[in-house]
Amino acid sequence: MNRSRLTQWKKNAAKWGGIEMGAAAAMVLLHVHLALGAQPPAAARPPAPNAVADQQTAAPEAPAPATKAAAEGAPTLAQQMQQQQQQTITSPQPFYVPLPHSHKPFAAYEPSTAPELNLNNSPRLQNLIRDGKLYISLHDAIDLAIENNLDIAYFRYNFPIAQMDLARTKAGGQANGVNTNIVQSTQGGFGAGTSSGGSSSGLAAAGTGGIVTSALGAGAPVPSFDPYLTFQGLVDHTVTQEENIFQFGTPILKTNTIKGYGSFSQYFPLGTNLYVQYAGERITSNSPYDVINPTLYSYFTAQITQPLLSGFGLASNERYIHIAKSNMQITDLAFKAQVIATVTQIENIYWTLVGAYEDEQIKARSLDFAKQTLADDQKQLQLNAIPATQVMKDESAVATSEGDLTVAAATLRLNELLLKNAVTKSDDPLIDQMPVIPLDLKGETDPNASQPIDDLIAEAERNRPEVGIYQQQAEIQRANLKGVNSELLPTLNMYGFYEGAGIAGPKNPYCDLGPAECATTLPTAFPNMLENTFNYSAPEYQVGMTLQINLRNRVVKADQFRAVLQYRQSQITYQQQQKGIRFDVRNSQFALQQAQARVEAAQQARDLAQRTFDITKQEQQLGAKSSFDTLSAENDLAVAESALDAAQTAYETAKVDIDRATGTTLQRMGVSIDDAKSGVVTHAP
Repeated sequence: MNRSRLTQWKKNAAKWGGIEMGAAAAMVLLHVHLALGAQPPAAARPPAPNAVADQQTAAPEAPAPATKAAAEGAPTLAQQMQQQQQQTITSPQPFYVPLPHSHKPFAAYEPSTAPELNLNNSPRLQNLIRDGKLYISLHDAIDLAIENNLDIAYFRYNFPIAQMDLARTKAGGQANGVNTNIVQSTQGGFGAGTSSGGSSSGLAAAGTGGIVTSALGAGAPVPSFDPYLTFQGLVDHTVTQEENIFQFGTPILKTNTIKGYGSFSQYFPLGTNLYVQYAGERITSNSPYDVINPTLYSYFTAQITQPLLSGFGLASNERYIHIAKSNMQITDLAFKAQVIATVTQIENIYWTLVGAYEDEQIKARSLDFAKQTLADDQKQLQLNAIPATQVMKDESAVATSEGDLTVAAATLRLNELLLKNAVTKSDDPLIDQMPVIPLDLKGETDPNASQPIDDLIAEAERNRPEVGIYQQQAEIQRANLKGVNSELLPTLNMYGFYEGAGIAGPKNPYCDLGPAECATTLPTAFPNMLENTFNYSAPEYQVGMTLQINLRNRVVKADQFRAVLQYRQSQITYQQQQKGIRFDVRNSQFALQQAQARVEAAQQARDLAQRTFDITKQEQQLGAKSSFDTLSAENDLAVAESALDAAQTAYETAKVDIDRATGTTLQRMGVSIDDAKSGVVTHAP
């Protein structure tokens, strides 16, 4: 058997030797023809040789590229999907949390609650599904993220939190602050954080260890501006053994007391305090020495106190309100930063998905070509036209291509999962298993690579929300110094009060002191007592001042100087932020320029690999090259295409990053902050 194969191989060698000169001449003519061509061959992959590919290795259906006719009249697949959305989409309910407010008298004492969460995916998602596949463009992914992304949904609650913090400070409470750290629970992407300070947090409120607090909000105590009513009532019965009967006229004194007490207190932003009090009581006893029994007594007091040094003025008593208002502005800016971070993350996930999608198609075509080459060589082997080692090489190439496709398919599935996780509120088993077909395979041209760096830096300083956040935080620190300086002063209060009293009661029939001693001119009825309390018949009024001086004042002095130092730190932080923005913009532009250069180099390498493959294929047809040479050239072409795909993905993400660095992400992608706040996209990109 081996001898017969050797004989056949010798015959084939003689056959090939007979046409060697003709093949050489054909090769020379072919190279001359390709060298003199005016245009290089079109950069297109060869069609898959197999008419039917294995179902497990088949790439997802790709959208048809836009042609000239499509640009003039016939809509592309992306345009068709967009038209379908406009016709069928139904907007979800916008995000709204009603703040607790009611004119009912007892509403202030009842717990409030917020509406239940809506964890259903927006209808926009269903409108993108066709034939069991999710067809999605970049703008579709961003719109879905605006409506469904849980990071943005979480941050929306910071707005009612900030409003409730403001309501708290208007009542005299401290500003608790709003956590404005950028949320990044979505897998994939990047994030950065900022925070707005409350009464116990600031720009440098945390250290490397231990407990570190801030002087933010320090100053004279801010009283509660809510009015307070206090009521007390009591019934008391007392029995007392007396030493001497002559003191009360009885050895055992029994007293019954009924007393009612009420007061009203109110502080005002200037530090003024109004205090009003009324008390009345009815006392009976078994003492024969009481002229009236029962005794009715009441008194009324009104007092006003005004600080003149420490604690005086709006700057001191409304400093928490100013902090809360600044925190609301910081929350608004931080929400913009959150939306920018999320949109940037969605763009990165989308372009990574596009790269994985293209790479899987490249690997699938390589596998198809390797299988077709193997099938052709197996036929040649049956005719004893090639050695068996050639088929073994083809089988090895098929196995390698299958492994590459398996890895590429797994990478694509992972990126599909990341995208669906980023644009949905809750998992849907049907959507989880659904293939994702990206409609935008290439981004728009980004002019930032050629823009002057000074213009980009100026644009970043205008647009990036971090700039406004740091400015607001520095302003809070600066305004805080006024409140701390007020606390350094001694406590000097001026006050004035008025008090009126009234007494009444019937004559005691058991009075045994004598006619003169038991006689009385007091009124006997309760209305008379009440009238005398307020008719200035028995007044008392007083005006005075109280002064309290801390002779060393060390605690307040330390807090005041610490507040100054923290303000200086905030100025340094702002300068660091400015330098960081400039560095970020420069670095992003360098990365964009490098990515663009890599795309151009990868494109040239891919075109060269395509021409090499075309030449090798034609040489194989002329008999000058073997199928293994063509397979190797096709593998080199696949490697070049994968490198171009990776370079294109890096270029798209570099464009995304420079938009983030310059703060133009939302403008370029047509994202409305109002839509992001409501959770319903109503503005077209």
